[in-house]
Amino acid sequence: MLNHAGHPVRRAKLRHYLMCPPTYFDVAYSINPWMDPSGHIDHALAVRQWSGLVDAYRSTGHRVDLLEPLPGLPDMVFAANGATVVDGCTLPAKFANPEREAEAAIHTEWHQRNGILYGGGAVQPAVAVNEAEGDFAVLSRSILAGYGFRTTPEAHRELATLTGREVISLELVDPRLFHLDLALAVLDDERDHIAYYPDAFSKGSRRLLAGLFPDALIASELDAYAFGLNTVSDGLHVFIPAGARQLREGLAAAGYWPISVDLSELIKGGGGVKCCTQEIRPARNTRATSVGLAPLLPDERVERPAPFRLRASEEDSSFQRDVREEHHIRRAGASS
Repeated sequence: MLNHAGHPVRRAKLRHYLMCPPTYFDVAYSINPWMDPSGHIDHALAVRQWSGLVDAYRSTGHRVDLLEPLPGLPDMVFAANGATVVDGCTLPAKFANPEREAEAAIHTEWHQRNGILYGGGAVQPAVAVNEAEGDFAVLSRSILAGYGFRTTPEAHRELATLTGREVISLELVDPRLFHLDLALAVLDDERDHIAYYPDAFSKGSRRLLAGLFPDALIASELDAYAFGLNTVSDGLHVFIPAGARQLREGLAAAGYWPISVDLSELIKGGGGVKCCTQEIRPARNTRATSVGLAPLLPDERVERPAPFRLRASEEDSSFQRDVREEHHIRRAGASS
């Protein structure tokens, strides 16, 4: 079914996310071009921003489980890098840098203990280097997989063997976009709709993407470097870093509901919305649930009830402001 603008009617599915509070977040070393150990980190602000993202997920109906942070592991907040879960099958990470090696065992233990929650089977130990959802993007029947900086092509074969899915390898060439989730975002994992920044990929991979996804949204360099592709989508709501304004407009025009989230402190560590969010995709016999229909496009000035209620908080977070401004939602009982 298409909406009045000719786009599919967007529907959200309830999701299950694993996240880790930034209790010990810091930039104590540099393992990517965004990290500057000489810079200042506002730890209280990092916690408030991360909490705003959790609130955004829960306010739209999604489940968020928390991984306990441990001292000495400042990058644990970037939970997407810890494991990949597809159809209840789990492939833990095997990190490229020694600074993050210990995180893999923590994620492995969590999935071994909690797999019953999502119909999970055995957790397969990783042999080749992979940084999980940093470089694996899951579609309806296949998986896009990045290589060139962190995850190796051998890991692509491991994931294909574990999941029984086709894994499509894509070569990354921009050091600032060192993970696939900085260069490409899955917007609708049922219709296989994506957004990506072409110059992040080799010529061969650009040709492959153009052939496979002719309807993809194309991001600009400005949006990519603002972490605009480091987003999470439930098929309707797209949780996107606050700086990616042009991409946000493109998402709204395509029938999505973009929700801006300010993670400026965490971006200093090289991670945004998606980096903080590991998705737990249950076994196939688990039934997906729709949580809403696409909102009106921004040029339609008709009020209608919001599909969810935002929570009042001590501070008015950026995602709350943007939702109200862009979709004319009044937050009942909250003062700015």
